Amino acid sequence: MDDAQKIALIASFLLRYPDETWYNELGEWREDAQSVEHPQLRQGLLEFFDYIEESDRKAFEDQYVRTFDFSRNTTMYLSSYEVQGTGEQAEELVKYKAFFLENGFDLPKEMPDYIPAILELCAVIEPDKAREVYDYCKPKLEYIRERLIEAKLTYAFLFDIILSVANGLEDSAR
Repeated sequence: MDDAQKIALIASFLLRYPDETWYNELGEWREDAQSVEHPQLRQGLLEFFDYIEESDRKAFEDQYVRTFDFSRNTTMYLSSYEVQGTGEQAEELVKYKAFFLENGFDLPKEMPDYIPAILELCAVIEPDKAREVYDYCKPKLEYIRERLIEAKLTYAFLFDIILSVANGLEDSAR
C-alpha cells in the first residue's frame, strides 16, 4: 500500500464519529500513521493523533458534532456545498454514486458524497481513478478547509494532509 492509499484510509478513520469503538481502534491507526514514508505528512498525522489523545473525550466528541453535524459550512456530505436546490443536489449525488459503481463498489449504508467513504474509495482504486475522484472533490475539500481555518479548528490540519494527497504531494519530498 502506498502513502496516498494509507493516508486516505487513516484520514477516513479520523473523520468518522469518535465513539467508543473509534477510540479503541485509535492506537492501531496511529501505528499505521507511523509507517507513512512522507515525513511532513507522517508528522502532521501523528500531531493530529497527539491532539486527540491530549483532548478530553467528551470535549473532542462535542467539537466533532458541532463541526461536522451542526454546521452547514463543514458538513461531511460534499453535495451540500454550492448547490441551488434539491434537483442539483440529486445530480451531485448521482455523480458521487457513479464513482463507486464505476469502480465496482456500492454504498448500501452511506451516502456516496460522505467524505470518509470517498477517502476509502480512493484508497482501494487505481491511482489514476483516485486522481479523478480527488480532482472532482478538491474544490469542496478546499472550501471545508478554509471554513475550518476560519473557525481555528484542528481538523484544518487533517484537511491539509488530505489535500496534499489530492494534489499528489505525497509522492515528493521523500
